[in-house]
Amino acid sequence: MSTAAADLRTIATTWVDLNDALGAPAVLGGFGRGLSAYLAATNAIDAEELEARGHRAAALRLLERDPAQLGDRPIPIRLQVYATMRTVEAALVGCASAVAEYVQRPPMAMPAPRRAAYAATRAERLVWEDHARRVQAAQDDAADPRRWKWTGAAPSAPYTALWLLARIEGKPGPFRPLQTAQHRHVAAVAAEARHRIEQALDTGAETAELARPCPDCGGTIKVYGGAGTSPLANCAQCGGVWSELGAVA
Repeated sequence: MSTAAADLRTIATTWVDLNDALGAPAVLGGFGRGLSAYLAATNAIDAEELEARGHRAAALRLLERDPAQLGDRPIPIRLQVYATMRTVEAALVGCASAVAEYVQRPPMAMPAPRRAAYAATRAERLVWEDHARRVQAAQDDAADPRRWKWTGAAPSAPYTALWLLARIEGKPGPFRPLQTAQHRHVAAVAAEARHRIEQALDTGAETAELARPCPDCGGTIKVYGGAGTSPLANCAQCGGVWSELGAVA
């Protein structure tokens, strides 16, 4: 399976996870923040200040839920996930529309209409039957559900990803084969879309530098994680290693 095909399959199969994550509570801090907090332990706030912050946060949450409060209400979805879904959908639909302009064959021409008449002979009956078959074939070709066409709301991202996958794999239909330039375009769009989805779901491997220097030597700390694994931090200068549970080495 090509990289583009694998990316498109991943987009189609993980879209349900994005829908689930849309209403899930956000993980505050994000990638590597647990390590950053641990490494900032030298500036830790005492227990009383933490308790006071907790009380202030609870009061703010109660105020936000007060129906008498004027102004905008908190949006009950994760905006980062929502933005990722809209961006990926727009990119895939734009890509499919561009590809369809090159590879989708125009519908078969409808045969010229014939004046209604009674078929008096077998030869005339065969002519009418052939004309009816050609009309039906043209109608079926124009209505082929494999064609890229839509009105109103755009197709969903999973549908569009699978449509592009069929073009990558050369599945049958009213299409010409993809050219190299079109294949590269699809591959680039699919790779970027998959990357955005993995970032939103935190399922892709990532590397990031923490803004806070190493507490031991002041060196640069890099965090490695994602793809379902717990992040680890490593100092490039002294070699210190940390997990979210504390120092490892």
